[in-house]
Amino acid sequence: MARKTVAAALAALAGAAVAVTAPTPAQASAPGGKDVTAVMFEWNFTSVAKACTDRLGPDGYGYVQVSPPNEHIQGPAWWTAYQPVGYKIGTKLGNRSDFKNMVDTCHAAGVKVVVDTVINHMANASGTGTAGSSFSKYAYPGTYSPADMDDCTANITNYGDRWNVQHCEMGGLPDLDTGEEYVRKTLAGYLNDLLSLGVDGFRIDGAKHIPEDDLANIKSRLSHPGVYWKQETIGASGEAVQPPEFYNTGDVQEFRYAYDLKRVFTNEKLAELKNFGEAWGYVTGGKASVFVTNHDTERNGGSLTYKDGATYTLAHVFMLAWPYGSPDVHSGYEFSDKDAGGPGNGQVSACYTNGWKCQHAWREIAGMVKFRNTAAGTAVTNWWDNGGNQIAFGRGDKAYVVINHENSPLSRTFQTSLPAGSYCDVQSGKPVTVDSAGRFTATLGADSALALHVGAKNCDTTVDPDPDPATGASFNVHATTQWGQDIYVVGGNSALGNWNTAGALKLDPASYPVWKLRLSLPAGTAFEYKYLRKDAGGNVTWESGANRTATVPPGGVVTLNDTWRG
Repeated sequence: MARKTVAAALAALAGAAVAVTAPTPAQASAPGGKDVTAVMFEWNFTSVAKACTDRLGPDGYGYVQVSPPNEHIQGPAWWTAYQPVGYKIGTKLGNRSDFKNMVDTCHAAGVKVVVDTVINHMANASGTGTAGSSFSKYAYPGTYSPADMDDCTANITNYGDRWNVQHCEMGGLPDLDTGEEYVRKTLAGYLNDLLSLGVDGFRIDGAKHIPEDDLANIKSRLSHPGVYWKQETIGASGEAVQPPEFYNTGDVQEFRYAYDLKRVFTNEKLAELKNFGEAWGYVTGGKASVFVTNHDTERNGGSLTYKDGATYTLAHVFMLAWPYGSPDVHSGYEFSDKDAGGPGNGQVSACYTNGWKCQHAWREIAGMVKFRNTAAGTAVTNWWDNGGNQIAFGRGDKAYVVINHENSPLSRTFQTSLPAGSYCDVQSGKPVTVDSAGRFTATLGADSALALHVGAKNCDTTVDPDPDPATGASFNVHATTQWGQDIYVVGGNSALGNWNTAGALKLDPASYPVWKLRLSLPAGTAFEYKYLRKDAGGNVTWESGANRTATVPPGGVVTLNDTWRG
């Protein structure tokens, strides 16, 4: 849970000269060959399990990160999950059985599970926890007593003093004495319990506030001491504790990566990204955990957020195409203030409803996950830029991406190292032909991207979301969109969202410009409906005209062949 200011973290780069060197391909220590993690922030365990089956596994995500599962203080704010009361598995996100089922379901889908883990501190409150335990500040019956806390019971005041940073309290949160035998044993016991349930890795919240020797000791006690381990270690110039000192225990989260992506994508030129990575002073690529945004930075202004629309999406395209670090894709929800927690106690009945943004499933982001998996181990080749905000580069003979972050179209012939053939642009779903010299010609609209890889040759591979309903409606609407937009249908019954745009159903763009959806409805159902566009920022545009009407026949499907009404 980040507590440092963005200004302090950015100070590390102020005035620094950037050497022009080739980027270092990441060889992250995350287990397995797929290094993209979907961070399902505040999703309950049942919803995560469904996402693993429906999207994360099929889309090629290697890992899913879940919010802290252990007992914490009650309340609707997201940060309550970062104030532990004890180590029972029991929160609004689910109980022990829900958690175990999620782990097993995700494993069956080929997705490993990482748990966000809070082991630096305890709750700064008194009351009853989410699993029914009574507690007060410094006393957590059955877990810790005041003697298990660090001697410094004052807030951290000097980030230039190592002892102050690692023994005093972060924002008033009681700091555990992780040098104490009982505390180490208790924390290792919690982590071993999670490992016994099948967990594959841990994100260590607030790791910079724990001496690295303490972390190493705790990790050595685990039943799988080589388990994947990534640490929140926000580095800033002049601070006593720096991320590289945590290499011994695992990967470190490189926050400057997100800060700089925001700066470059909003105020500077994408051409500057030609050597993005270690040449910018970042941690070693093979130890870097990177992201466009996370739950802290999207609220404190440090990074891009879904509210930045196409800029946010294009930054994800770049991150997933670029060979530095292991990427996290934050999948969260709409928020109007910095404390807002997940809607509906983490229940995600359907993406793009009730405020759930489902960034992991956005076509432009999800399509890049298999791009990254396909390109793994290859260096950047065939770099091109216009000196401004239009860039393109390949990943050897495996993949090629073009990003146009200007407000005018980009038309040119691109030189790649791809084998000749027909490819499917995983951004638009449209075919692209590469000639025998590795060239293709394309036009990209403003703020759009194009991405090809040798694992995507056929543009007709998307599975119909409801391939054969016994009775219902088959929606087919011819609708053109700008990059970052999708087409939805909404209507006058519960299956169609009851005219609530948050409950609208997303159509499949695989046959673009025809968008399709098959929906099961009872025979004889008469209904009204209408199409709408949504962009990445959640902005809604309705088609014009009166409500459309249809009726499900007695024994089959009504086929609706429509054209968007501008």
